[in-house]
Amino acid sequence: MKEYAALHPHFLHGADYNPDQWLAYPEVLEQDPEMMAQAHCNCMSVGIFSWAMLEPVEGEYHFEQLDRFIENLAKKGVKTILATPSAARPRWMAEKYEQVRRVNKSGIREQYNTRHNHCYTSPIYRQKTVAIDKALAERYGHNPNVILWHISNEFGGECHCELCQDAFRQFLKKKYNNDLDKLNHAWWSSFWSHTVTDWAQIHSPMEHGEPDIIMTGLYLDWRNFVTYQTTDFMRMEIDAVKSVNPHIPVTTNLMWIPQNVDYDALAKYVDVVSWDSYPSWHEQDQIRCAVETAFCHNYFRSLKHKPFLLMESTPSNTNWQAVSKLKRPGMHRLASLQAVAHGSDSVQYFQWRKGRGGSEKFHGAVIDHNGKAAGRVFEDVKQVGISLEKLDAICGTKTNARVAVIFDHKNCWALSNTSGFINADKKYMQTCLQHYKSFWKRGVDVDVISTGADLTGYDLVVMPMLYSMPLEQIDRIERYVAQGGTAVATYATGYVNDTDLCYLGGFPGNQLKDVFGLIADEIDSLYETDKNAVLWDNNTYDVVDYCELITPTTAEVLGAYKEDFYAGLPALLKNSYKKGTAYYIGCRDTGALSDKLYAQILEKLQIQTYDLPEGVTVTSRAPYLFVQNYNDYDITASVPGCYRNMETGEQYSGSISLNGLDIAVLYPND
Repeated sequence: MKEYAALHPHFLHGADYNPDQWLAYPEVLEQDPEMMAQAHCNCMSVGIFSWAMLEPVEGEYHFEQLDRFIENLAKKGVKTILATPSAARPRWMAEKYEQVRRVNKSGIREQYNTRHNHCYTSPIYRQKTVAIDKALAERYGHNPNVILWHISNEFGGECHCELCQDAFRQFLKKKYNNDLDKLNHAWWSSFWSHTVTDWAQIHSPMEHGEPDIIMTGLYLDWRNFVTYQTTDFMRMEIDAVKSVNPHIPVTTNLMWIPQNVDYDALAKYVDVVSWDSYPSWHEQDQIRCAVETAFCHNYFRSLKHKPFLLMESTPSNTNWQAVSKLKRPGMHRLASLQAVAHGSDSVQYFQWRKGRGGSEKFHGAVIDHNGKAAGRVFEDVKQVGISLEKLDAICGTKTNARVAVIFDHKNCWALSNTSGFINADKKYMQTCLQHYKSFWKRGVDVDVISTGADLTGYDLVVMPMLYSMPLEQIDRIERYVAQGGTAVATYATGYVNDTDLCYLGGFPGNQLKDVFGLIADEIDSLYETDKNAVLWDNNTYDVVDYCELITPTTAEVLGAYKEDFYAGLPALLKNSYKKGTAYYIGCRDTGALSDKLYAQILEKLQIQTYDLPEGVTVTSRAPYLFVQNYNDYDITASVPGCYRNMETGEQYSGSISLNGLDIAVLYPND
């Protein structure tokens, strides 16, 4: 039985549809719905950048064309995901109302350009956005063919205008209870005599002003403000469309992580999370690409702990990556069902049809410039549509993960902008992916969560390089381990609080020293030419980038450094804390050491693993299994139990053979 009420009774399969670009080609608009049906598409995202068509003159709304688009799609059984058009305002607005245009980090107000170049604070822009959103809701809010509101598009960016500066100061006054002493302490502004004596002295980090890395407290609060203002703008749009009919769900499409907006904040206010996935398949290290994409899918699924939507992907190639590589045979189906395997209830594309002009005219699409429902890409899309129809029973099911890896935007910002360690690249994301891969390669389902997430229900929580930890997070980790949980932390854990103030009394901060039974005295950053290793259980494991010098208090030493003046000092430790266990990896290994540690922990916790060939993984949406082969060659994988293939009906017992770039969806054969 499905564990939650699905957005739609079937997997959504469709694309971004931009019929307003084809108004001069009525034959195209007539052909499109028929070809969508042939491609087994059942939904289209419409109106994302259509503001100029909908309101060509200020205050004059023209919905006749949009009426026709939605009606024509419905005739072929294609539902509409209707977007609010705020991501690309019309030119007339930018010319008439200067304040809607952003001021960049150089302090220059931008001219009309690209998209996402509006000020979220501007009262005029907010007024115009609410007006058109309500007009759309009043016209389509009860249309049975509109199944989802798509709020704006890929929220992001920032504005440094005076309106935003004033709003930033008000944000800070509220956060610090109108107390400049509290703000000065949080920012440690006595450094270099940066003490703030009047709220009017505060300005956003700008190119000709305060650099990001000098006052990281200021920078972090600016990032928090930008997140707040972006979220507030999005909530304004949600309120506008839901004021007419609160029962149509809303989403907004997020992007590849990490970002400069904290997606945890945005996710709280949408009914379903969606995101745009554009991996660089067929690079030299395709396994890395598969791991990174899986990590991102898990992150977006974990934001609400229920299925998400793959809102954009490419059926062939992009036009903006460094190399516009075509997907090889099999990859489109594998990549699409990878998203489903990790919790997506949709496979959708950018774009339905390639435009004749503009910067995205060579971006991949279901329909190419030849205008035909034929060819390799169209057939790939069609086959995915057929596959989704056969997998319909999976739609709405959840993933039940016993392992969590913490990835946090605020930690990423703090670590990236701190002056110290290896300044060229702290390698936070790479570290998260390295630890995640140990579970991916064994077919272990993982939630990717933030520092504020509830840890209840997880047997194992992994915290790679969690440098910034607010006090409430430290408390949460302490309670989790004390009550019987297993935690793994690495070097650079718990060094600072949420405004980048170092914890006093040694690292990791506060009671984490007791949880892990140690004090991290110093951290050594290694040159690329430096060599070190850890000796553990009669084996040697290479170490790169970082080595912490650790004094154990109650922790048991498992492994020690082999080289340098700290040879023999602890590098890998285990501590029993109340009812739980905490492990600490004091160095950045190349993967082998942490991989062996996780193998032992998983066995101890009796979490099911699979013995899989390199480049192969298993993902579960209970009770369904997705066996995936990211190699270009055929493999045979051990999958204990008896299963049948949901698409072909083929029976399996104990093992399965897959072609290169192939995926099989299995159901227990009772």
